[in-house]
Amino acid sequence: MNTAIKLAGVSKAFRGVPLFSDVNLEIEQGTIVGFRGANGSGKSVLFKLIAGLYAPDAGHISIRGEKLGEKMDFPDRVGILVDSPGFIEVFSGFENLRMLAEIQGRIDQAAIRNAMKELGLDPENKKRVKNYSLGMKQKLGIIQATMEGQDIVLLDEPFNALDTASNQALYGLIKRLRRDKATVLLTSHNPSDLAALCDLQYTVPTFEEWTSA
Repeated sequence: MNTAIKLAGVSKAFRGVPLFSDVNLEIEQGTIVGFRGANGSGKSVLFKLIAGLYAPDAGHISIRGEKLGEKMDFPDRVGILVDSPGFIEVFSGFENLRMLAEIQGRIDQAAIRNAMKELGLDPENKKRVKNYSLGMKQKLGIIQATMEGQDIVLLDEPFNALDTASNQALYGLIKRLRRDKATVLLTSHNPSDLAALCDLQYTVPTFEEWTSA
């Protein structure tokens, strides 16, 4: 097995308040890992560190064997859904995804349409994103994180605002990612989601628990 993600001695603080201390974690390619933890334990920050959006204060993070901050700051082929995804609200969902896809040029418009249909969004719908429901915006964010064949996908609370049908569609998407040998990191407030989808589960301790371990 190949290591997809490795954290070695990673520490992080914000405005002098420590969040992580000496975190060591290794995740193999093709594994779906569920992350649990109390609000404020740092699950979202951990995902942002892995995606290169934050830099650790100490230690290092490697993606597919390459350290972030050396030859690359942002790892290639990593999709992330965290916080509220930013879209150009005067354009439709399809138009937003098309513009994002043009940056890398990896997929065509047919692939975008298929990705939207997989999660139950109509690519022909001309509705502007500013008029989307919360659930529609959530699905759009998931699609942008997965539509280009990303082999590492970080989904922070992806089930938020989804109805039952959309929830099942997301289950199907994550299972397809498993078949495609993608590495998926997942958080959910619903333990049954993690139990049903994940190969492993990991509890993110509070800083006090990190330092007392």
